[in-house]
Amino acid sequence: MATKLNAISVPHHKNTHESETVTMPVPGKVTILMSQHMGAPCELMVQEGDQVKVGQIIADTTAFLSAPIHSSVSGTVENITEVKMPNGNSVAAAVIKSDGQQTLHESAAPPVFTDKEGFLAAVRSSGLVGLGGAGFPAHIKFNPAQQVTTLVVNAAECEPFISADYRTIMEDEQYLLDGIRYIMEYVGLSKCIIGVEDNKPAAIEKLKSLQADGRFTVMPLKSKYPKGAEKVLVYETTGQTVPEGKLPADVGVIVSNVTSVAVLGKYMKDGIPLVSKRLTVDGGAVTNPGNIRVPVGTAISDIIDFCGGYKGELKKLLRGGPMMGTAMYDDSFPIIKSDNAIIAFDAVQFEEYTESPCIRCGRCMRSCPMRLMPLRIEDCFNRDDVQGMRKHKVNLCVECGCCAYECPAKRNLVQTFRLAKARLARDR
Repeated sequence: MATKLNAISVPHHKNTHESETVTMPVPGKVTILMSQHMGAPCELMVQEGDQVKVGQIIADTTAFLSAPIHSSVSGTVENITEVKMPNGNSVAAAVIKSDGQQTLHESAAPPVFTDKEGFLAAVRSSGLVGLGGAGFPAHIKFNPAQQVTTLVVNAAECEPFISADYRTIMEDEQYLLDGIRYIMEYVGLSKCIIGVEDNKPAAIEKLKSLQADGRFTVMPLKSKYPKGAEKVLVYETTGQTVPEGKLPADVGVIVSNVTSVAVLGKYMKDGIPLVSKRLTVDGGAVTNPGNIRVPVGTAISDIIDFCGGYKGELKKLLRGGPMMGTAMYDDSFPIIKSDNAIIAFDAVQFEEYTESPCIRCGRCMRSCPMRLMPLRIEDCFNRDDVQGMRKHKVNLCVECGCCAYECPAKRNLVQTFRLAKARLARDR
């Protein structure tokens, strides 16, 4: 990795930055997927007709890389079904009909612990996974095999449109402070850095005003994309380079999304597990954009209805931002733990492109934060050259989309690199 990382300028479109979070009324039903995180799906612990309460565990597994799943509403399990994911796979799901009461389960109580083992058990019980998009189970992240010294809190939020993390800083600062304190104390860390883009001056000012006890430092970052990518953020805040195939913990760092840290702080105070999410809902096809708190499992269509419905023609619907988000086939899909935005583009914002031949301009290489050569990787993939893909380090790709964004030929590079990574995984 070079001394100075490549980055690109993208329109920020932070239209909802100053929109305070509004809590959506409980929907008539939620559909809770059994795959809410990276790793093994959970196994259902309820069946049709069962009564459930908010915060009740409805699915779990003994698999190492996983986290329990809780009911986000009180009511009746109406159906056990399967839901097709955007990648074409199907996953089991529980459809729960809400009784509108939101009765808390008896297990929802602040955890009590005195050591690291108890802390990690509490984190697992919260159901917390990485809320920056990856969905990595938090109790595993906070128990690295390597010696770590530094917590890097990711508050960059460099994706266009999304402002959910920004609202966490502005509205949930005490939970954020508590979360930092618990992580540093029980994981045994000596340093905390909060990385935040400099296009968020109010957030930087608020964070600096909370530095009284010296528990963390605030590091403003240039508002260039993709500052929030994990490996990029580690380099920008600590100067450490995460090698190919390694994790931040291998260079002494734990990276956690700012909302993840705040959710942990909240759980330690009220004992209510991760059953709701703050989402940015925006885009030209949304009547009333804003930041909305919704129960996990709420259908996108119900959220759009709460925001006044669609206006104009919906051309593209995304879970997440326009750079790294997932395009949806319809709006019936339910919200999962790691979702942070719903973006609905109208005809003005969405332009359909057709791939054309590469003109060898080099823009993809000059924009890549990992200093890869996208053209070479694409060529190796097309020839099924496994050694070539490995040589050109496709596994270092963070799938940020900079190369595709800058490509005048509109090559579908990110999709190609995902397929190339899968090809290398099969080869292993």
